[in-house]
Amino acid sequence: MGKIVITGVAGFIGSHLLDRIARETDDFIIGIDNLSNGSINNIAEHLNKRYFQLIKADLKSQGDQWISNLKDANIVYHFAANPEVKLSAENPWASFQDNIVASFNVLEAMRKYDIECLVFASTSTVYGDAEVIPTPEDYHPLRPISVYGATKLAVENLIHSYTSLYGIRALILRFANIIGPRSNHGVIIDFIRKLKENPFELEILGDGTQKKSYLHIDDTVDAVLHLVKYHSSRKWTYEIYNVGSSDWITVREIADIVVRELGLSNVKYRFKPATLDGRGWPGDVKQMLLDTSKLQSTGWRPKYNSFEAVVRTVRQIIGE
Repeated sequence: MGKIVITGVAGFIGSHLLDRIARETDDFIIGIDNLSNGSINNIAEHLNKRYFQLIKADLKSQGDQWISNLKDANIVYHFAANPEVKLSAENPWASFQDNIVASFNVLEAMRKYDIECLVFASTSTVYGDAEVIPTPEDYHPLRPISVYGATKLAVENLIHSYTSLYGIRALILRFANIIGPRSNHGVIIDFIRKLKENPFELEILGDGTQKKSYLHIDDTVDAVLHLVKYHSSRKWTYEIYNVGSSDWITVREIADIVVRELGLSNVKYRFKPATLDGRGWPGDVKQMLLDTSKLQSTGWRPKYNSFEAVVRTVRQIIGE
């Protein structure tokens, strides 16, 4: 029996990770969340269980009691973040605080208590407008075009320095667009909300040709736990993996899926590009497809492609 820490435990990915770890292991799990983005409802079934303790705390506060709860942990899954790419342009200070400052405090806590292993939720947006598609992990230069992507890349570099200086081992997971139940933002949520308000017209941010890779949350958690297990018996210090599907889908195609699954017809699409080249907002990467051959070489494959993941997610959200 070990001790595991999940930051952002009440969030989208963190809560699903908690579900799986609680179901498949006998580890004691410390969950840390300030509930600013996550929901207590996401982890309700685990509250007051002997294998789980929720620490409601803000990682931006270095003097908070949450730090002492990391003592004797075997691994930290650092998934707490401000996940809004679009809002990071409107409030960059919040992204800096929630992503960089909070992550620095987690690393300092790990250094203080000599915690060996970190799994960090990074993002495909660190690549910016990549000129190589599918984009591999060793693509350079990394030039994020959003504040969100820049903060995640800054944290990756911080982590690398801590692995070099203090012996922390780190898995950096650059996620594609992760979708599924409990997500509270993103294009699918946006479309469903708008169509419930007005089933005759749908506003689409951008020109609809934005094309990206989507991965279902079930496949995401599978990949995370697969990589932790894969590296548990190997010598490693710092590894980066792209985590996504091997195909992509356009925003207009997603709109078509949502319309169909809601049982609607004759919906008028109203496109709202924010840039001359048809992006949804400044800082929006218009095309993203990750090269996941490194991850797949470890024996992992997604169960769902992007189209299947979108359909599954729409059905799950509608049915909630």
